[in-house]
Amino acid sequence: MTAQLPVRDRILASATTLFDTTSIRSVSADRVIADAGTTKVTFYRHFPSKDHLVVAYLDRHLDLLQEAVEKERAAGHDACTILLRLAAANGSAACRPGFRGCIFINAAAEYPAEGNSVRGAVARYRVWLHGVVVGLLRDLGVDEPDVVSDQLIMLRDGAMVHGYMADPTAVAESLVTAGRAIIGAHLRSPLPA
Repeated sequence: MTAQLPVRDRILASATTLFDTTSIRSVSADRVIADAGTTKVTFYRHFPSKDHLVVAYLDRHLDLLQEAVEKERAAGHDACTILLRLAAANGSAACRPGFRGCIFINAAAEYPAEGNSVRGAVARYRVWLHGVVVGLLRDLGVDEPDVVSDQLIMLRDGAMVHGYMADPTAVAESLVTAGRAIIGAHLRSPLPA
């Protein structure tokens, strides 16, 4: 199926599979080129460096997350439902076989230098996530939505690490339970069930 994709998409699909199953730094451009069945010239025409490929990989994941949230909003779901679905999606991801942790956290760890384009892609994701959560918390009537958003994101980050480092089976339920407690502590009225 990937052979039928346009070459740029084929390269990105190969990189995604390889990065997701090992790590970004451990996968060379040559390995992606071989897996995608292309040439170095073609690879570098689409991605002038491996960092450009990594940024495209992260940005594609961000695009998918943004589309998912927009789909939830377009379906008319309320803020509580969207937050619960975000938590459930994170919990499900952490429970899937072969889960290696959050790709954005992993990329930040593998590219620690400030000013790197990969760190910029991670920052775009973090800014977007914080903004989405703040907006949903405001819709719920939460006091101090910026503070609560930070707390929920820290909880999510911990759940992603826990899902990789320990038994992931309780991640989804624990994430929702703890998230409800955090939100509930900052609400003027109880959370809907």
